[in-house]
Amino acid sequence: MKIVQPYAKMVILSNPYFPLPLDFCKDEGIGLLKKCEYAARVSHRSKDKITEDSYDRFLRFIVLEHGDFSVVEHASVTVEAVVDRGITHEWVRHQLGAYTQENTRFVNYTKKLECTFIQPELTGKSLELWNDTISKCEQSYRILVDQGVSPQITRSVLPNALASKIIVTYNLRMWRHFFLMRTTKETHPQFRQVTIPLLKEFQEKIPILYEDIEPEGKQSENLKKMR
Repeated sequence: MKIVQPYAKMVILSNPYFPLPLDFCKDEGIGLLKKCEYAARVSHRSKDKITEDSYDRFLRFIVLEHGDFSVVEHASVTVEAVVDRGITHEWVRHQLGAYTQENTRFVNYTKKLECTFIQPELTGKSLELWNDTISKCEQSYRILVDQGVSPQITRSVLPNALASKIIVTYNLRMWRHFFLMRTTKETHPQFRQVTIPLLKEFQEKIPILYEDIEPEGKQSENLKKMR
């Protein structure tokens, strides 16, 4: 049984000449904000007022002060994450986005790719019981595959603890909604384990739009910030 650590990070999906995703940098984030400024200025024919740093004052005024978050829907960010399947079930409930997830119908975990799991915060006898249960699930999976049962049927014995990679793309407004909902005290602790560091990355690389979101807040208070 192999335990892995969950994570979520901003990425740039690569082109055909470079098969791996690239790390998202602050210059990319500023570029997205400038894109949103350009789109927003179309409504008032004020493109002539765009400067190198006008996006900051303009978006603070239009978006944060006046609540016109529709203009930041013109830009999107992709995130790569590895979380357990219980968390992916919650994540995809946010419907205004694009998702691609590791598919247990097609992945055979007895070949090149072994089963990996994400361990919750347990200690003592609780952890012993968890380890024993997960080990038995993995063993049952391997036995069934050896008996000729297809992975898409055998997957029914795999637990929610199975680690799964998921690619998520939202526009900037939807990411704000996501962080307001999924970094609060009420959020599942294993979800917060990845969303809080991810929020920090967004705050560092895409200034302005997420700076007022505080981790571990109350969901009822965060709902007031949604527009």
